[in-house]
Amino acid sequence: MLERIHLAIVQQVDKLGSMTAAAEALHLTQSAISHSIRKLEEQLGTDIWLREGRALRMTQAGQYLLQVANRVLPQLVLAETRIGQYAEGERGTLRIGMECHPCYQWLLKIVSPYLAKWPDVDVDVKQKFQFGGIGALFGYEIDLLVTPDPLHKPGLRFVPVFDYEQVLVVARDHPLARVPWVKPEQMTDQVLITYPVPTDRLDIYTRFLMPAGITPKRQKAIETTDIMLQMVASDRGVAALPRWLAEEYARKMPVVPVKLGRQGIAKQIFLGAREADFEIDYLEAFVELARRPLSDASAPRTRGRRPGGHE
Repeated sequence: MLERIHLAIVQQVDKLGSMTAAAEALHLTQSAISHSIRKLEEQLGTDIWLREGRALRMTQAGQYLLQVANRVLPQLVLAETRIGQYAEGERGTLRIGMECHPCYQWLLKIVSPYLAKWPDVDVDVKQKFQFGGIGALFGYEIDLLVTPDPLHKPGLRFVPVFDYEQVLVVARDHPLARVPWVKPEQMTDQVLITYPVPTDRLDIYTRFLMPAGITPKRQKAIETTDIMLQMVASDRGVAALPRWLAEEYARKMPVVPVKLGRQGIAKQIFLGAREADFEIDYLEAFVELARRPLSDASAPRTRGRRPGGHE
C-alpha cells in the first residue's frame, strides 16, 4: 500500500540525488529506505528506479510518484500545521507570494492594519518559488499570490485589487522629463533598469517596445526598488514602474514619471488563491482589506468590486 514515507523517499532521492543522502534527510538508515521501496515495488509490480552504475534513474512509474509526492506532501504538511495551530488556539499563517516587485511597499501598508485586526494570524511573504507563482499556489507553498498577470486556471480564483498606470521614471533633469509622453524610438539610446525577471514578464517590453520592434541601448537588472530609483535619480538609466510608486518616490527624490505612449499602459494587480481557501475567514479578510482605499494618498485606488469576481 502506498504510504506517506514512500512519497517522501521518492521526493528526497530526486532532490538529493542518492539513497544515502535521502536516508540522512529522513533520519532513516539506507537499508530501511531500500527495503521500503523494494517492498513497494513488489506490491505495485513495477520498478521505481533503475540502477545505472551508482546512479539511480527514475522509471515512468517513479516520475509519476514524484509528481504525486510534490503535490500531496505540501498539502499534508500544511494540514498538520494548521491543525496544530488550531490545537494551540491559533488561527494560522497567511503565506503571501509576490510576483510584483514594486508592490512590496503597498503590501506593507496592508499588512500593518491586518495584523492589528487579526492578532492570532501570522503573515509570511515569499518572493521566490520552486515552480513560479501559479505553481506555488497549486503546490501549497503559498496561500495568496500578488500578481499583475493572473492565469485563470480551474481551482484558482483571482480578485482585482487596484488599477495602476505603468510609467517611465526618469531623472528630473533628463530630456525625457520634458515630453508629454515617451515614444518607443526614444528608448533606443536609454539604459533601461528593470527587476531581474524575464523580458516577457515586463510590460515595457511586451506592451511598448516589442510591438514597435525597439530595444533599449542596454538593460540592467536591479533587485531592489530603492537602489533602482537611486540609479535613476543619478541619471544612470530609466525605469518602468507604477505611477503611484513613482509619485511616492518623486516626493523625496529628483525623479519624475512620464507616460509611456500617447494612451499610456493601464494595468491591474490581482490577489489569487485556491478556490476553496476563499472560505477561510482570515484569508477573505485580507482580500477585503486589500481592496479598500488606503489613507495614504500615494496608494493605488481600489476598484470597488466585491471579492470573488473575475476579469
